[in-house]
Amino acid sequence: MKRSVVFLTILLSFVGCATATSHPTQCKADIAPPPSSQLTIIDKPIDFGKKRIALTKDYIKKHYGKDVKDIKITPKIIVLHYTAIDSENASYNTMKPQTLRGGRKDISKASALNVSVQFMIDKDGTIYQLMPENWMGRHVIGLNYYAIGVENVAKDAEHLTQAQVKANIALVKYLKAKYPTIEYLIGHHEYRHMEATPLWLEKDKGYRTVKYDPGDAFMQKVRAGVKALHLKIPPKGN
Repeated sequence: MKRSVVFLTILLSFVGCATATSHPTQCKADIAPPPSSQLTIIDKPIDFGKKRIALTKDYIKKHYGKDVKDIKITPKIIVLHYTAIDSENASYNTMKPQTLRGGRKDISKASALNVSVQFMIDKDGTIYQLMPENWMGRHVIGLNYYAIGVENVAKDAEHLTQAQVKANIALVKYLKAKYPTIEYLIGHHEYRHMEATPLWLEKDKGYRTVKYDPGDAFMQKVRAGVKALHLKIPPKGN
């Protein structure tokens, strides 16, 4: 199902219009609306039943030390990835099951919970929503409890497209407008720098993986497009 999200309404709410009857000129927007007035998001849900929810709660308790009643999060970080798979359908099918399948020995010992992100962007810039924005997915060690993940379909950094850059810029603007709590925009390859922040929660000091996605070049392009949002980058030195 396609959903067209109107940016202007969201952005006016974000910058603090007093009421729905206020005249738009009374609102001083710090962030100009994007060139397009709408963002189209296609709903393509992965399997997120009772088993996956239970596994997510267990993951939160084991890795973050939180005993939670639900898996809702308050987003504070947007993490950009690439899938390392050169097909939208194959990328989706990897995340669709509730539990991990074979081939993920690097993370399977930590939990049987399958990997997941809230959004996936195809090579042509099509944006798919795979799960609720404010539910926790498993896509970045130490930060899942505060993170919205965005996977870009590409086998490596060289195969990321300009259409994906534009779609990521539009999606980040939309998410920041909807969730003013978002502070950081990071690439998956930068995640370990976040260990120096209060947002890092991982209890297992031995649970780390080496990541290269989506790469510095892609992050520079997206960050340039959302410069007006003043999103933080990871601290250096870790």
